[in-house]
Amino acid sequence: MNAQRSRAASWADMARQFARRQVVPPDQLTAASMTATISLRSFDSFAKMAPLFEQLEGWADNPTLSPIWLTALEEAGCATAEQGWIPHHLALYEGSGDAAKLLGAAPCYLKLNSEGEFIFDWGIARAAPKFGVEYYPKLLFAVPFTPATGPRLLLARGAEPMMARAAFAAAIDSLVDRLEISSAHVLFLPGADARSIAQHGLMHRHSVQFHWNNRGFHTFDDFLKSMPSKRRTQIRREMRAPSEQGLTLETISGEALDASMADVAYDLYLTTVDKFTWGRRYLNRSFFEIVTSKMRDRIELVAAKRGKKIVAGAINLRGDSTLYGRYWGAHEEVPFLHFNVCFYHSIERCIRDGISTFEPGAGGEHKIARGFQPTLTHSVHRFRDPRLSVVVADFFARERDALEAELASMV
Repeated sequence: MNAQRSRAASWADMARQFARRQVVPPDQLTAASMTATISLRSFDSFAKMAPLFEQLEGWADNPTLSPIWLTALEEAGCATAEQGWIPHHLALYEGSGDAAKLLGAAPCYLKLNSEGEFIFDWGIARAAPKFGVEYYPKLLFAVPFTPATGPRLLLARGAEPMMARAAFAAAIDSLVDRLEISSAHVLFLPGADARSIAQHGLMHRHSVQFHWNNRGFHTFDDFLKSMPSKRRTQIRREMRAPSEQGLTLETISGEALDASMADVAYDLYLTTVDKFTWGRRYLNRSFFEIVTSKMRDRIELVAAKRGKKIVAGAINLRGDSTLYGRYWGAHEEVPFLHFNVCFYHSIERCIRDGISTFEPGAGGEHKIARGFQPTLTHSVHRFRDPRLSVVVADFFARERDALEAELASMV
């Protein structure tokens, strides 16, 4: 443990040194087919980069990219060097010096492990030493502990997207080489962004989640009519269960998210992460206290109550067009309660409020029977060692073929 802390401290010190200057000299970072010179600045905390968000687009509708959310992860001690997350947030500029023009910015970390990422690379990490490669630290562009799709390079207003993404790809290449680290990984970015960045030499990897999309539904019955008769019957039976069990469901949001709700949300979170062997206490009470107090317009708790007592619930993050399901927990094991709290209640809310997409989180083929559709998610990767790169490219290709076959069988 002491050796791990010493190593984390060493890399954190390196990150701080890089944050004190332009990381890449302007004449060393010019994206292919571009005439513009690109410079790069890093920040050793998100709080220091957050003021740039006033100039950026693409985050206001995605609460996981809110400066409050990202800052809270660090200030609460969840995404820190001690936990394997060394903040190394990046801003890209066209030109250098006082005349430099902001192109975009990206939440970024030097990562000392693969915990809390949800695009799994444990096999690659085990294979890397066979090529003489020390896999950690690696460079990670992601929202910690959050498998939700969103832009990873947030563009400055007026920036040309193709140019900015080409510069982003060039910056990734340069940083991997200059930091002499094994690799860089950009997780859960939109498909169009992934394809654009991959054109500049990064590997494109596919994964799958199960999302709900509003295909013109005006009522929950419209949604049910889109499904086979057997599934409709099953869902109606499951939706009757809470009232038969003496439970009521409600959404708690806005001013109703008082200080007590931080304790409720954290306790529910612990019931799930402590229940399973793979569970990890990535988040703490301080994090829930910060976000429930500062993001009341974007956070909601779907609560199952027995009388006045909350016995189960799910934390959702609400965007203008997308609802993100995050943390489920229950103090009682009640049949079908998970489906009602995490799926049906929120689908009804999406239909009522005109929300087009519901991302309930990672995993779960059981979601298909509840109206969710298999949906590709995207990441891009760059490996410095050419031998490891060839092996990983082959693995990604075989993985993609297997995934396509799996998705075809689900239709």
